[in-house]
Amino acid sequence: MALLELIRGPEDVRRLARDQLQPLADEVRRRLIDVVSQTGGHIGAGLGVVELTVALCYSFESPRDRIVWDVGHQAYPWKILTGRNDRLPTLRQPGGLSGFLRRSESEHDQFGAGHAGTGLSAACGIAAARDLRREHFKVVAVVGDGALTCGLPYEAMNNLGHSGRDVIMVLNDNGMSIAPNVGAINRYLGSIIASPITVRIREFVKVMIEKASHLVGGPKLVDFAKTLEESIKNLWSPGMLFEELGFRYFGPIDGHNIAQMVQTFDIVKTLKGPRVVHVITEKGKGFPLPEPDLEKYHARAPYDPVTGKLKPVNPGLPQWTRVFGEAITQLAAEYPPLVAITAAMPSGTGTHIFQKKWPERFFDVGIAEAHATTFAAGLATQGVRPVVAIYSTFLQRAYDSIIHDVAIQRLPVIFCLDRAGMVGEDGQTHMGLYDIPYLLAVPHLTVTAPKDGAELIGLLRCALERDDGPFSLRYPRDKAPGEAPPAAEVAAIPYGSWEVLRAGKAKRDCALLAVGVMCQPALEAAEALAADGLDVTVVNCRFLKPIDRATLEGLVRDHRLLVTIEDGTVVNGFGASLAALVQSTAPEVRVVPLGVPDRTYEHAPRAQQLAEVGLTGPGIAARVRALASEESLAPS
Repeated sequence: MALLELIRGPEDVRRLARDQLQPLADEVRRRLIDVVSQTGGHIGAGLGVVELTVALCYSFESPRDRIVWDVGHQAYPWKILTGRNDRLPTLRQPGGLSGFLRRSESEHDQFGAGHAGTGLSAACGIAAARDLRREHFKVVAVVGDGALTCGLPYEAMNNLGHSGRDVIMVLNDNGMSIAPNVGAINRYLGSIIASPITVRIREFVKVMIEKASHLVGGPKLVDFAKTLEESIKNLWSPGMLFEELGFRYFGPIDGHNIAQMVQTFDIVKTLKGPRVVHVITEKGKGFPLPEPDLEKYHARAPYDPVTGKLKPVNPGLPQWTRVFGEAITQLAAEYPPLVAITAAMPSGTGTHIFQKKWPERFFDVGIAEAHATTFAAGLATQGVRPVVAIYSTFLQRAYDSIIHDVAIQRLPVIFCLDRAGMVGEDGQTHMGLYDIPYLLAVPHLTVTAPKDGAELIGLLRCALERDDGPFSLRYPRDKAPGEAPPAAEVAAIPYGSWEVLRAGKAKRDCALLAVGVMCQPALEAAEALAADGLDVTVVNCRFLKPIDRATLEGLVRDHRLLVTIEDGTVVNGFGASLAALVQSTAPEVRVVPLGVPDRTYEHAPRAQQLAEVGLTGPGIAARVRALASEESLAPS
């Protein structure tokens, strides 16, 4: 790591001789593989842009030049070369570096990025601000790792092509997002790479350049000829799409050839207006993974840095994601109209299990959550039963489609929200804390949260038996509490019903109303409180909307204090909704919502995050003891 030890920022990269850049890249790649083998994280995209990152640091003057990275997965090498190499072992650890970009972490992080597709729009805004202030610097947006499978970059391209602003778009084309890219755009980019016309024109103009170097004019004429190469090539190659949108197109270029990229950036920097530099990279390049499955390059738990194999762990209970994937795969045999839809995350949502069994009934639409939702609405109008599996944080991007295209038309689309609640090491940008409030506000939408795998299956059955509107289920990135039975053995959960898990045996002054996976810590709290002589009722509020009015009336009649517990923000959540209802019907009963306070949360293990906000058995018990004292609830 002799060269890397000299690098404290991009200015140190620029001091290197050009023949030192590839050895530096090799050191960055080894450093990345070694560190992430201990921390885990998004390894594949970063390995693919090592050479590109070195070339950008060498060719541009960050932070004076604004380099905006789309999709934070790509940015681990950027962290290494922008003064954070010594802290890299803290990646995704409590108090350590974020797994994504953060403006508060470094002056070189121009825009925070966790969701795909934001980079070019942000770069457009930065360039507009530069022009308003009559400043002079370059703005570079590194768009890639599947970002062109979502719609936002095309809106930005349309705006940039119209405005003519001076922005360089570096298209990092690795053919992947998390899974292999899908759709016509991916085919189009592949056609640019494979175009024999492009190859022939490049070779023809290369000869012209070599001859021009011996003519009068020397270097200037060579530069002109290189520019001419791109212009002639664009006239005949598939790169015309970018040209028609108002971008000058350069490429495709080998994204692992630093010399070629530096040479291209030197030319492109001298031009004005929107430009596209199309670089071809290999996701996971250099990673010693023996399996051919490229999805495994995207993110890895801690692994052996020599073989790439995951380190042995106690398998324990199944993940919620797998329980869901196996459940819909089994239910599909009973419900022929059932189809599964995901947005570039077959393995992340568990739908890859469904895909293997029912490939003709599986749809991966790319990083396009709003399209996935409206696509599902279209299917539902024809009697198909779509199950849309998307992370809670990503479904936020489809909110208008949920309301306008699904709910208003009362279409029976089933939304399954993985990563609901505290999300763990992925941190702020991936938190699933807001789905309860934003879904409760949607008319005609049923909102549910299963307490375990069997209940997830029962709620899916309940959803499939109804056709009067959309239905949602939420579950966390965590292990499910117990093995799930075969789907054939699980009956549908009665619609709109709650479940009393523990009835107070003596004075029933207090009831805990738990949502989904909060049932288990609520029961633990109840046992601890019983030891203190405070006997509480525990209710599984598996339906957040509609609520079980009959059970609620009984609770209000028999209890003076209702404590709701949800793994989500307390602002406008289930507890707030229930408190408003009880206030209007039984104002003498106090409702106290427990949940996640209204702020952002740092990356840490999910269990630690829950403990920090008191959503554990001991934390809930401590809060209830304090409330009981306030309400003068005497022990039995």
